[in-house]
Parts: sequence; C-alpha cells; structure tokens
Amino acid sequence: MASMQKKLAASVLKVGKSRVWLNPQKKADIDKAITKWDIRKLVKKGDIKSHPKKLKTPGLIKRRKGEGRRKGKKHSIVPQKRIWMSNVRAQRRMLKEMKDSSQLDNVNYRKLYRLVKGGMFRSRAHLRLYIDQNNMLKK
Repeated sequence: MASMQKKLAASVLKVGKSRVWLNPQKKADIDKAITKWDIRKLVKKGDIKSHPKKLKTPGLIKRRKGEGRRKGKKHSIVPQKRIWMSNVRAQRRMLKEMKDSSQLDNVNYRKLYRLVKGGMFRSRAHLRLYIDQNNMLKK
C-alpha cells in the first residue's frame, strides 16, 4: 500500500519516487493517507521527506572526456574547427617568424595572412610551397 503514498508524495514534493523517504516508525499513519492533502500534512510533520539530490563530483564529470576516449567518426573525435584553428595558428606563427626575420615584406605578409584566414593552405608546407612558387621571399 505504501507504493501509492510514495507516488503521491513524489508528486507533492516534485521529485522522483526513489527520492521519497517514508518514516518507518509512522507506517500506520502513512498507510491511512490516501489523498494529496493527507500527504501534505505528513510532509509538514516530517514523516515524509525527500532525499537530497545526488550530485556528481567535478572530478567524475571531467574524467573520461579526452579525445582518445571518444568513439565515432573523425570529426566527432576532434572537431573540424579545432583542426582548422591549430592549422591557422601554426601558419600565422610561421608568417610572423618570416616577417620578423625580414624574409617577407609587409605587403606580402598581409596578402598571405588573408589567404591563410581564407583557408587556402592545407599546411605550413603548402604555404611554404606557395611562397616559393610566387617568389615572395626577399633576396
């Protein structure tokens, strides 16, 4: 019979049935309660309570989310945006080094920077090949 009271209490307390606690010493009073109003009275008296919500610790949430742990296709493991970001950052770093070491003038640097942003180059090697083919290096 207590299952009906548990169901009513869950509805009153706005929690799941597994979180409802019924006082075992007041079993007779709880069995008599057949309406939500009766259950509310027992909740006020403290004979029916809800267990606290069980929270996952930050350590458990953080764990097992690494890229090596993920299953699925290529871009569900490492998102395309992250791949693009790492490529672009490497290419921009290379351009900056070339500009700082006076291998590129400012005009060519800006032109190449925009092409990198547009995603024209697959890799640093591809960028280097483009620079060589178009004679953009300073003599």
